[in-house]
Amino acid sequence: MDINDGFCYCWANMKRDQSKINSGSHLILGGTGFIGRHVAVALARSGGQVVLASRNPPSYSFPHDVMDAISWLYVDMGTVDWLTLLPGVTSIHHYAWNSLPASAQLDPAHDLIENVVPIIKLLEALRYSDAQNIPLIFASSGGTVYGKLKQTPVDESHSLMPITAYGVGKVSAERYLALYRHLYNLDCRIARIANPYGAGQSPISGQGVATTFIFRALSGKDITVWGDGSIVRDFIHISDIVSGLLAISEAPRNLTETAIFNLGTGLGQSILSLLREIQLNVGYELKVRFELGREYDVPISVLNCSHAESDLGWHPRKSFADGISQTIGDLRRGDQLDHLLSGSAAPPPQSRGEAYDSKQFDDQLVVGTKWSTH
Repeated sequence: MDINDGFCYCWANMKRDQSKINSGSHLILGGTGFIGRHVAVALARSGGQVVLASRNPPSYSFPHDVMDAISWLYVDMGTVDWLTLLPGVTSIHHYAWNSLPASAQLDPAHDLIENVVPIIKLLEALRYSDAQNIPLIFASSGGTVYGKLKQTPVDESHSLMPITAYGVGKVSAERYLALYRHLYNLDCRIARIANPYGAGQSPISGQGVATTFIFRALSGKDITVWGDGSIVRDFIHISDIVSGLLAISEAPRNLTETAIFNLGTGLGQSILSLLREIQLNVGYELKVRFELGREYDVPISVLNCSHAESDLGWHPRKSFADGISQTIGDLRRGDQLDHLLSGSAAPPPQSRGEAYDSKQFDDQLVVGTKWSTH
């Protein structure tokens, strides 16, 4: 199965204006990525004009009802003149990050240069422009910035002690956003997102474990698990991430002192539970390969999102079981957008493979999987 099956390389049909951004536009940095494309649809449907800023044009189709409201602009975060992009912009959504946890770990200096330095330059441009009141929403990593948790679920007041270079980079970006918020009154807002999954997330990079496992399960490929599968994560579906990010962006300015919000479900699922849920849905035995655990994987990451609920009125709506079932349906059709946002028909109910109960699944993991020590 090719994740691009059924999609046209349609960016040439989108509106493109390399000289200016229309007044009243939402600027989405990394707008063609997993989170950015979904937020773009939601913003367009709310009546806004949306500009996707990235180095690569979208390789998928947007729904017909929002095509005229979404445009693409080539932007290289390392060389762009931010002052040319800010006039006319009403909000900035920063979802661009040019590294993965593994690549950041291999080259931390490159990670900071590629990701943190452009954010500082953007903040400087905002500081010296007429756009100081523009809300800037930054997608941080709720799964890495806290490090090893002292309490679970973790709230925003927990110390930031990341144990990965990727997490250090996200914390560095957060610190600069907080600094410019404090010193220059910039409207910087931070979303600490748990472990996202859903249609449109690349299964090739391996960053989104739930989406990657589903893709490999549907493709009949081996699924690699680092460790014994006991690691716990807070999996949140893309539809809930979108509603949370919009709630953050639409909140009154200075609603809170820090404007930092966890976005998760508050419920932890082990990697074994994730595998079990996928297998129950697809109805056949998965090919699972266990590797030795990695020292930079925190054993548990679950977010307390009561701050977002009390201040923003936001809470996740999709259950873990429903989200996994829907994502399996979306990936089976090759969708690059969540079907509720794309406007496509809902997938038919998935068989949960009644022959596979949890005890049987655990027995299969012990007996039928491969261990590697290299």
